[in-house]
Amino acid sequence: MQTSPEAFIAILGMALVTIAIKAGGLLLADRLPRQGFAAAWLRHIPGAVLAALVAPALVTGSPAEMIAAIAAGGIYILTRNLFAAMAAGVLAVYLARLLLAS
Repeated sequence: MQTSPEAFIAILGMALVTIAIKAGGLLLADRLPRQGFAAAWLRHIPGAVLAALVAPALVTGSPAEMIAAIAAGGIYILTRNLFAAMAAGVLAVYLARLLLAS
């Protein structure tokens, strides 16, 4: 299988940009505040990003998405395990779409 030089250069460029972004994040992490308002604010970013990704699916989605959100929320309340909650949500939306489609 032959790869064109342009494709190889594009792949190499994307790899370098990815490595630079990851290295920049690691270098910047040492300079982030450990206490105070900014540190508290930074701790809430992952939850805010997750909510921003899930909210549109809940607003515009089918009942399967609502069922999955309820299942994921219930599992999280019971277990306090984010991975278990996400797995339950994925499984619930899969099963709900499967059952509601038939």
